[in-house]
Parts: sequence; structure tokens; C-alpha cells
Amino acid sequence: AMFRALVGIGVLCALAIVLVYEATRPIIRRNKLDMLRRAVTEVLPGATSSAAFQLTADGRFEPAPADGGGDLVFAGYDDAGHLVGLAITARGMGYQDVVQILYGYSFETQSVLGISVLESRETPGLGDRIETDPDFLRNFGSLDVSLNPDGSAVAHPIEFVKRGAKDAAWQIDGITGATVTSQATAEMLRLSTTQWIPRVHLRKADFTPAPGRR
Repeated sequence: AMFRALVGIGVLCALAIVLVYEATRPIIRRNKLDMLRRAVTEVLPGATSSAAFQLTADGRFEPAPADGGGDLVFAGYDDAGHLVGLAITARGMGYQDVVQILYGYSFETQSVLGISVLESRETPGLGDRIETDPDFLRNFGSLDVSLNPDGSAVAHPIEFVKRGAKDAAWQIDGITGATVTSQATAEMLRLSTTQWIPRVHLRKADFTPAPGRR
């Protein structure tokens, strides 16, 4: 009898956990999307509003549903509804755990305009300097990710160099004392930009004009 009672309690607890997870998942997803939309204006100077877009199976970008499923990019618009650029997420393994960032991309200059750290559990005072170190953040004022002549690939993939060794617009100066995390940031940006920039540049028309102004 005691065994049956314990099994019954275990089943009920497991069921309760599943029900709570399913009930809260859409709320958590919406909250994350709201956080991402707020971060868009941080990485896209001049953007005052944003809209989420979802990559479709045939390679197009369409306005994302409210729950934001699938691969998303965020278009930022100014007050007149003109496209300022895109904000794209990137993830990678830092020194201790996964780091997730949002970076802004300008079609006009073909460059990364800024980054915002969305998720990080790096060591306070060391790895978390990717969020606070002014010299490191200056790497992303105009980080070159321009395309080759036929637009099929990034001409010069982002490259990590030791602090003070930067001599090209596509290089990222590392942080002394936080080399692993700053190098991981450079690597996740390299991978993300080589994957996404040729794709979004080809489909720029999908993001203009702003939703509601089409």
C-alpha cells in the first residue's frame, strides 16, 4: 500500500510539473521576445521600433507569430518606418557556460553596430567584462562583415586577435584576463555572421517596409 501511495504521489507530481511547464511556456517565450525587442534598440542606433521575422522553409523571411517559434531575426525601424538594420542572436560556449548575445547589423555599412549580452554566467569581474569593458565594446562600433562581390559570403570572416594587435576592421581585440570569453564571443559572431549575413542581405526586401506600412 505504501509503495502504491508513493508511486501515485510521484505520478501526480510529475503530471503537475508537466502541466505547469506547458502552461508557463508561452508566457516565458513572450517575455523573452519582449526582452529581445527592447535589446534591439541598444544594438541598432536610431531604431525606435522592431518586428520579429521568421525564416521559412523556402528561405524567405515573414513576420513571426506572437509566440515567435523557429529561427528569428529582428528588424529595427526609425520613427518614419524606415529600416535601420537587423538584430540577430548568436550563442556559444564561454569559459563556464553558454553565452548568448544579440548583435546589430547595418545593410548600409555592412557592419556590426553593437552587441548586447542576453545570457551569461561568466565569472564576475572577469568573463563578464564582455558586457562592461569599453575597449572591448568599441570593437562593435563598426565591425566589418561586408560581402564578397557576388554576395555569397562574408569577404573577411570575423577574426579574434590579442589585445592591441587589431589592424583590420573585421578583427576583434581580446580582453586581457578574459581571453577565453572574449575569444568565444568573437567565434560565435564569426559563425553567426557567415551564416546569416549573406542570407539576410539577399532577402532585404522581406524586411521593408515595416509591418503595418506595407
